[in-house]
Amino acid sequence: MLATLEKSIHDLITECGGQWGIYLEDLQSNEVWGLHQDERFYAASLIKVPIMAAVFAESYAGKFALEDKITLRKEDQVGGAGILQHMTPGTSWSIYDLVTLMIIQSDNTATNLLIDLVGTEAIQSAISKTGMKNSQFYNKLMIIPAELEGYNEITAADLGNHLRSLATGKFISYNSCLQMIQILKQQQHRDRIPYLLPDPDGEWIGMLPKWELANKTGTVTGTAHDIGIFYVGDRAITICLLSRDVDIVKANQVMAKIGRMVYELYAL
Repeated sequence: MLATLEKSIHDLITECGGQWGIYLEDLQSNEVWGLHQDERFYAASLIKVPIMAAVFAESYAGKFALEDKITLRKEDQVGGAGILQHMTPGTSWSIYDLVTLMIIQSDNTATNLLIDLVGTEAIQSAISKTGMKNSQFYNKLMIIPAELEGYNEITAADLGNHLRSLATGKFISYNSCLQMIQILKQQQHRDRIPYLLPDPDGEWIGMLPKWELANKTGTVTGTAHDIGIFYVGDRAITICLLSRDVDIVKANQVMAKIGRMVYELYAL
């Protein structure tokens, strides 16, 4: 089924321009369609998804509880996305709340607090254990070291592998994967894959939604990404869309159109 979208997707990205890495997988049939899916892209905020996985893994190992609290310091606050840069230093936030802010608001201050909590090795372990063979983590966000060891990089296929690990409960535990997916479903940045989708709510109160999306976006100048697990009817499809050297408004439109095409392919 996914292969039927090939021409339409090629036409969209040709018109948009830039470079693209795309990975689509039907988790029921294991059908995969990709385009430059192994090409490395600057991760931007997509690196926050394996950081979340590392936090859950370290909690599962007993290093800390997700209910434990971390105190926000003035020196921890960095710019970019998120509310913590505006909050009062000295306030305390649970680790679970920091993960939630990192994912649904892409909060950079929360992200850096969690990187300090688990360390680089744990993040690299989560990347490796979820089949992200060509991806790497080096740096905190909104902080540029004097001596830069490398850049945070990802590929569309690697992110597809990571999302499959969560959707199939193959990383840490079923409950851990369920919690991470529930956090991703609360995403507040919805201007890409889901933007052109119909209202998910049914006509009657309590009806099952027409679709759900557990996703994470990433944006820096000239770079726009969106990845997620897309639930339509009784199907689950991973969608990983990476782009660079693009007009971000046009890239957003391309991702929205791809999201709509996948929906129409699987909607009952």
